Amino acid sequence: MASRYRWVILVVGAGAQGSAAAFYLGLATIAPALRADYGLSLTGLGLLLAAPLLGLVLTLVRWGQATDRFGERPVMVLALGGCAAVLAVVPVLGPLPVVFLALVAAGAAVAGVNSASGRAVLSWFPARGRGLAMAVRQSAVPIGGALAAATLPTLAARGGSRAALWAVAGLEVVTAVAVAVWIREPPDRVSTAGAAGRTRVVDMLRNGSFMRVCAAGSLFVLPQVVVTGFGVELLHDRAGYAPATAAALLAVTQVAGAGARVLVGWWSDRVGSRLRPFRLIAYATAAAFAVLVPVLTAEGAVVGAVLVATGVVAVCWNGLVFVAAGEMAPTGRVGAYLGLQNTTMFGASTLASVLVGAGADVAGWPSTVLVLTVPAVAAALVTRPVVETIREPRPPGRPGPAAAAPPPSHVPPATTAAPEADRGPER
Repeated sequence: MASRYRWVILVVGAGAQGSAAAFYLGLATIAPALRADYGLSLTGLGLLLAAPLLGLVLTLVRWGQATDRFGERPVMVLALGGCAAVLAVVPVLGPLPVVFLALVAAGAAVAGVNSASGRAVLSWFPARGRGLAMAVRQSAVPIGGALAAATLPTLAARGGSRAALWAVAGLEVVTAVAVAVWIREPPDRVSTAGAAGRTRVVDMLRNGSFMRVCAAGSLFVLPQVVVTGFGVELLHDRAGYAPATAAALLAVTQVAGAGARVLVGWWSDRVGSRLRPFRLIAYATAAAFAVLVPVLTAEGAVVGAVLVATGVVAVCWNGLVFVAAGEMAPTGRVGAYLGLQNTTMFGASTLASVLVGAGADVAGWPSTVLVLTVPAVAAALVTRPVVETIREPRPPGRPGPAAAAPPPSHVPPATTAAPEADRGPER
């Protein structure tokens, strides 16, 4: 029964992650409506798009610690319900600074979904299946973005940005109900409340291999934001696509990217590594961005086709660093470790939204895209010293050679990093 129920956990956890993504990625799909409603420049649009990401950055670690202490279900229900409540009132707020702060609050609320849904999936799946399972869960992010891209621009065209925001609020409520009904603890989970209570950020920062994984993900989101944050605006402003057409192309990119994430997760299980596939994808993204630069001087269908292909490569890697970070976590601290890993990535996304918008305003899109090949290559290089091994977990209840020693995570042992001196203390 438990082996079958894990697929229910995966579906509901992925659905929760997708509904969260429909919010923080969905804002970009109504970028033209936001600019029209609030009179924004590209720099101002970047600031507004960064607001939810700022909220996530401020609260992800705390949400992760709360997940370790209280479990996934209460955290996810509170997160989704809180986000829905804030989004319901955003459209009636007048001044732009107040709207910005409200979007920060909505992002802070929905941040609880990230660590909690990831921890749920990691808890229910064995080591050799985690790459695929977490890839499915991570594919919910582009799927949520695709759902937003396919629906929100039409709603915004008919009722302004308020109609789109209210639709997202309704989606969060529906997902919160599903989480309350179906998310549960795995039957063989060992209580780790004491360990969770001792989690300190400084201990995580001292884990050198873990921090390299965080740095790699943070670098890689910089080029990714061109597609996920500014894809619609780039196609509309640079290539003359209608907003609905540009949003449809972004939806295609997100759906294809979701499929690519699943394949990449399966690939990582097959080769026994999360980071070797990650490095190859990083190099491929840098090459794709270099090809995109001259294409941006063209017009029409060629821009859309190349941007879609580039976007698929640029969004397919996220699950790899998420699994790697979770597998490095000590006993009872998976939520906190995933929270910090997400914090670094969303922090980079927040900064990237502003920098990419400002760069496009000042230097234009071709120069901005060319510069962003650098962090893609750097993301690959920073993980090279990290060595992984993925091994099958022991059956529940069967002690290993050192029976007195607890496993390195409440999920079955999966990844260890070498050299050992690079790992920080596990207190």
